[in-house]
Amino acid sequence: MSNPEKKIPAFFYREPNGAEPVRDWLRMLGREDRQLVGEAIKTVEYGWPVGMPVCRPLGKGLYEVRSTITGRRIVRILFCIHNGRMVLLHGFIKKTRQPPLSEIEIAKKRQREVEQRS
Repeated sequence: MSNPEKKIPAFFYREPNGAEPVRDWLRMLGREDRQLVGEAIKTVEYGWPVGMPVCRPLGKGLYEVRSTITGRRIVRILFCIHNGRMVLLHGFIKKTRQPPLSEIEIAKKRQREVEQRS
């Protein structure tokens, strides 16, 4: 039996100083929560394109991975696809019906940086 290949492998956005804010944010979550988020990311990696309820386009090449973690908290990982890779730009716990514009702006800024670097 063959192993399926990732259609879009996930990579963490890296700041010019080498920091990986999404990786750091995920490390602050508990082990079970990290596993739940990781499963959602893995679903996108292997199943791209993936629709609701796991993944949703936000427009202009920005997408969100949707996951529910312990305590019925809702997590969003915002990403873009660049050079055949899923670049994880920003993560947050959602507390309102609509994702806050400030969270989306962080991801958009990082998306621009990723696109400008190549």
